[in-house]
Amino acid sequence: MGEPRASQGQAAQRIAAARAVLAEAPIFDGHNDLPWEIRRLAGGDLRALDPGTSLAGRTQTDLERLTAGGVGAQFWSVYAPSTLPEAEALAVTLEQVDLVHRMIALHPDRLVLATNAEDCRRAVAGGRIASLLGAEGGHCIASSLAVLRDLHRLGVRYLTLTHLHSTAWADSATDEPRAGGLSEFGREVVAEMNRIGMIVDLSHVSVTTMHAALNASSRPVLFSHSSSRALVDHPRNVPDDVLRRLRDNGGVCQVTFVASFVSEACRVWTEMAQRTMVDRGLDLDDPGERARFVPDFELEHPRPAATLSEVADHIEHVRQVAGLDHVGLGGDFDGTDALPRGLEDVTGYPRLVAELSGRGWTDAELAKLTWGNVLRVVERVCG
Repeated sequence: MGEPRASQGQAAQRIAAARAVLAEAPIFDGHNDLPWEIRRLAGGDLRALDPGTSLAGRTQTDLERLTAGGVGAQFWSVYAPSTLPEAEALAVTLEQVDLVHRMIALHPDRLVLATNAEDCRRAVAGGRIASLLGAEGGHCIASSLAVLRDLHRLGVRYLTLTHLHSTAWADSATDEPRAGGLSEFGREVVAEMNRIGMIVDLSHVSVTTMHAALNASSRPVLFSHSSSRALVDHPRNVPDDVLRRLRDNGGVCQVTFVASFVSEACRVWTEMAQRTMVDRGLDLDDPGERARFVPDFELEHPRPAATLSEVADHIEHVRQVAGLDHVGLGGDFDGTDALPRGLEDVTGYPRLVAELSGRGWTDAELAKLTWGNVLRVVERVCG
């Protein structure tokens, strides 16, 4: 049976109210992997995979859907796999920086490069999406402060200190430690990022590295796409003792939508799938092997679904522990194939805002979550 008409009408009213909030305070999202999907699916050819056209069914993101989702500013991930040698990872990162610049140039009426807070404000006032660049993984600087500075000159405004693997100078949440948190060079990286105006992103790093970076940083940090470890015990999530430190640091945890980060049932399923792959001698880091393995595994072990309500639970937990000024959104669209019901693509943000409004969030509180908190970090670090 269908939903009662009154209930349908109330849902429509909540969505309309959410869109009104987003018209004044659009989504400032911390992490989107569309550039890597364009590389993976089309070799970086924007004619073959143009985000200005409908990519529904191929990607979770395109420009029309970003607008429909109320997104006003987007950190585009310029990513290179952490399995690559550092010099090769640097080359791939530069190619991804170039891809984002080409994407912006292809659609100057809808996208604009942003490197500071005022750029973001002007973009939104002009009806365009502020496009910022975030480099995902410290391996991409090839252990060179000069490379770090060069990436900044090219517009990169955050560096995630690690990705899936530890570097010689920073420990990842999903690898064996090598640096004891941060090495002396790791602290130099953080200090140089503070000096030049690049945000320290602590998604993907170990808890020890989180604390070490917070000790070392004189500027606010971001977690560009992480959720709460108190709710789901995934190593990529942020424990409460770290969340509490954001109050003094001024930073923001941008809650992500990855199913295994927001749902305990999904986390358990994912761990079981990964153990089975390892037991069968398959390579967890090989996307092709994963793609071949998962469908058959799902037939025997149906994958549970995460929910939009669970994402809202994480947002409320971060708010409770870190404070209203320290929570944001970092969907990780096109960086995962498992998203919660209701958040299957970038059009889902109004539904999430409506859910929180239904839980008692005021428009002013929602505006901090969607826009104000991350804009403050950008302004304090990047200008």
